[in-house]
Amino acid sequence: MPKDVYLQPDAPDPILQADLVLALVQRHMPASRAVTAIDESGGEARTYAIDATIILKVQRPQQLRPRTSLAKEVFYLNRLASQPDISVPEVLGYGREGSIEYTCMTRMPGVALANVPLAGPARDKALGDLGRTLRRIHALSREPFEASGLFPGDHSQAEVRARLAELFSEVIARIRAEAPVWTLPLSPEAVAERALAALPDTDVRVALHSNPGPPHTFVDPATGAFTGLIDFGDAYLSHPALDLWRWRDPADRIALFQGYTAEQPVDDAFLQTWRVVQAVADLHAIATSPMLAAAAQADLQQLVAGNAG
Repeated sequence: MPKDVYLQPDAPDPILQADLVLALVQRHMPASRAVTAIDESGGEARTYAIDATIILKVQRPQQLRPRTSLAKEVFYLNRLASQPDISVPEVLGYGREGSIEYTCMTRMPGVALANVPLAGPARDKALGDLGRTLRRIHALSREPFEASGLFPGDHSQAEVRARLAELFSEVIARIRAEAPVWTLPLSPEAVAERALAALPDTDVRVALHSNPGPPHTFVDPATGAFTGLIDFGDAYLSHPALDLWRWRDPADRIALFQGYTAEQPVDDAFLQTWRVVQAVADLHAIATSPMLAAAAQADLQQLVAGNAG
């Protein structure tokens, strides 16, 4: 699994002047009138809000890295544009102006779930709807994504296994560094070994979102209803279960998985791969989220028992 390397970390990163932003947007939406906000929370990209419904997304030069691509995101969103039951931004235009690479797209209604104190049935419903959306996205044929040349990823089960092994290694290193309370009879290394030993052979691979977690899952702040999914710039090809591990709370993953399987069940090979991915998520929660550590260890204990059976 390639490591992140920022290609030009010392490149200047100026905020674009409002008149330039507006001129770029007006190439595609001539009636646009004003820049209303600037958001840098995305890290690799800076977004400019225009009027109430349009976003101009620009790659930040010093954050340029091989796995992030606006062109890749545009390709993905255009593949999804014909799917009315999948709520994602609509691409209005894409282009370059000198060194500036940009995408003009519709603004997703609502706010990121990371910024909303959503709990109980409303949270479960939103995560269930996200799960349904991911299942529909994963139903797309992977061949056009492979043929585009834009999508890195795993081309065999051996590469999927190697990716999971690296994820285990990274999170175990964090556990060793943070030294959380550990209550399981097996060491983290033994947990990883047992999980990987149970990984089935399967050739299922799809175009993944990469991080359909709290920052990219949007909800209505008043009702908590799921409104859509944003930010496909880190997409890659691998097993679909790897799109389901960004939710560290086991209860969240249950709601997500229930939505993912609501319209169609998954087979035993998917279930076993999903258990391995959940083990990674639990170890990550133990390493980084003290409030979730007890629930994650209890969930991990059940996963280990299942992998031993």
